[in-house]
Amino acid sequence: MDKLLTQFLAVADAGSLSGAATALFITQPTLSFNMNKLEETVGAPLFDRSSRGMTLTRYGETLYENARLMRRLYDNTLNAIADQKRGSERGMSIGTGYSWWTMFLRDMVVDYQREFPKAPVQISLGNQLRLMDQMLSGDISMFLAHEIDGLSGAIGTDFVPLTRVYNAFFVRKGHGLLGGPRSLAEIDSYPIVISSLAESRHERFFDPSRRRTRVETVFDRTSVAFRTNSLAACVDYALATDAVLVHTHVLRDHFGERGLVEVEQKDEPRRAVTGIYVLKERRGEARVEELIGRITRACNAVLPPWEPAS
Repeated sequence: MDKLLTQFLAVADAGSLSGAATALFITQPTLSFNMNKLEETVGAPLFDRSSRGMTLTRYGETLYENARLMRRLYDNTLNAIADQKRGSERGMSIGTGYSWWTMFLRDMVVDYQREFPKAPVQISLGNQLRLMDQMLSGDISMFLAHEIDGLSGAIGTDFVPLTRVYNAFFVRKGHGLLGGPRSLAEIDSYPIVISSLAESRHERFFDPSRRRTRVETVFDRTSVAFRTNSLAACVDYALATDAVLVHTHVLRDHFGERGLVEVEQKDEPRRAVTGIYVLKERRGEARVEELIGRITRACNAVLPPWEPAS
């Protein structure tokens, strides 16, 4: 891929010339010169520069998404050729949240490798935005997650719905929230624990008109006492404190084995759709469609199939 575009992506990801220069093993003056040259070629400012670093302008965001697309296509082509040379075309690289790995994906992967013992498998566990970042970078081909509200259409993804779930609240035995139905206001009076890190670089995934609302209401909640990308650490924290762990209800039995109990909610929980995110450009590929089918069948074997809301 073009050298200037590669350097541009590095600066955008690092948020500074110094960080990008270190990652690219080039000098900062050289990188600064090249970014100025790229802006002259494009004919528009790509970065807003300040003492805090460099952020993308709206022109820069457009170039960023398209440059990542070009890099994905280039990397995917090289990977496909490498797979052909190794004879490992049936390998898979997918991302998932912990719930889906525990509920059905783990068994599906084991069965897959029994069927194709030489196929390499790469599984990335994480929250939906980190997995989106990995898919856009070409590190994984698809991922399982809740449907993301306010996602920008410019990203170029398809969402294949699988099932409906709701967020439940889990606490240690003897917690004050147990013993009867609780309102959301009562639950929110306790500190919250979530298995998701707030990373500002992921704001670019959202429609600008809705981005700020989502980030402030989900990632910047003042009641969040503890958050980490380790679900095991979240469970440990909830067991040791009065904090409430927010997580998908399907892990109720799993958490129960660890000593956490689901809080009974006074109002009917709002259900969200869980499914598979995949790049639009890859829909129709035989291997991608086959894998989507395998995941769908594995999910439907243990969770209610998705049906459109009436």
